[in-house]
Amino acid sequence: MKKIDYKGLQLDVYCEKLDNGLEVFVLPKKNVNNIYVTFSAKYGSNIIEFTPLDQKKLIKVPIGIAHFLEHKMFEQEDGTDIFSFYSERGADCNANTNYTKTSYLFSSPNFLEENLNMLLDYVQEPYFTDDNVEKEKGIITQEIKMYQDIPSTVIYDKILENTFSINPMQYPIIGTIESINSITKDDLYTCYNTFYHPANMFIVIVGNVEANEVIDIVKTNQDKKHFEDFRPIKIKKYDEPKQVKKTDETIKLNVTIPKCAIAYKIKINKNIKDLFYLLALFDCKFSSTSDFVSNLFDEEIINDNLIIDFDNSTDYTIMFVLGETTKPDVLLNRIKKEMENLTISEEEFNRKKKVLLSSIIYMSENIFSLNNDIVNDLIKYGKFNNDKYNDIKSLNYKDFCKLIKNIDFNNYTTLIIEPKSK
Repeated sequence: MKKIDYKGLQLDVYCEKLDNGLEVFVLPKKNVNNIYVTFSAKYGSNIIEFTPLDQKKLIKVPIGIAHFLEHKMFEQEDGTDIFSFYSERGADCNANTNYTKTSYLFSSPNFLEENLNMLLDYVQEPYFTDDNVEKEKGIITQEIKMYQDIPSTVIYDKILENTFSINPMQYPIIGTIESINSITKDDLYTCYNTFYHPANMFIVIVGNVEANEVIDIVKTNQDKKHFEDFRPIKIKKYDEPKQVKKTDETIKLNVTIPKCAIAYKIKINKNIKDLFYLLALFDCKFSSTSDFVSNLFDEEIINDNLIIDFDNSTDYTIMFVLGETTKPDVLLNRIKKEMENLTISEEEFNRKKKVLLSSIIYMSENIFSLNNDIVNDLIKYGKFNNDKYNDIKSLNYKDFCKLIKNIDFNNYTTLIIEPKSK
């Protein structure tokens, strides 16, 4: 077992790689009562073309299959209701799929060994039949239709569709009704057997635990199981064009007030400092404390703060700015104009740097945020970055200005959601 100092936060992370390749990360926090556990596969909706472990040729699976697989993992051959199992032990359980990973999780202060063993067992015991796959298609079809009526989901899916030309990021995580209906039991087993090997997975445990105790629980569980030898998975790489696929679009939904978004498609190095610099820029420009947003309120262009978000799942970092306004064209033009002036004072930069530092400290008090932080590092960078605090402390104004100066902020796509006509 290896001990890693989570620098600047007075925390330690313990990790061990088991004989079957499964990596276990434990972050003990004695000042909390709860425990949060995630069991993740390095497999998300972005992966639709790959070479299965028992084959030599590249195959293409239906979009949305990673999310479909997540749903089906809760089906057990003996009829065990996983959600009832956890509920009876005072635990919350769930799962989620994004573009790059699938995670199964639970949180509870009690029954750690039972809950942890159940998590490992149900995720490692797939049970797919023609009948239960067909039944799930109806359930997910209803979920797709539900999301199609949720503006926040539509705006993200649509703007990513217009940003990417080749990369599967252009497709919704959940898939489409057509793609979901084409999924078979054999498709699910192919994806499961390829990506759900312990050597392509990891478990993260944060909360009031003893590192040795929980690692022993995982070891004992895994020692009882047999897994085939793991071989590196061949996944198709995409040479995504620099330019966005579509520069603008307007759609109509059941909304009262129009919504709009702009997404900047940016190529920067995949290091955490450059990402922090980019986040600092957008925070200076569009956060609730910015002069820009204050002026928008004064001019009654917006009645709520703008939302800033990002995604760096691919070789590109996508920076989003979203807002609700009765004047979407005006708001989008103001945002574009604001990005023409990249001058940020050193005082303002240092203030945002302090905000980033405080957010890291704040995160250190939350077991869910800490768990997610470790998971995101392992997925995006292949390793846990235990030095974020000092990474942020080392940010400097000169490097910030140099990076921002060399970014093309003219590569963007816009989306407007207008109310349907009555």
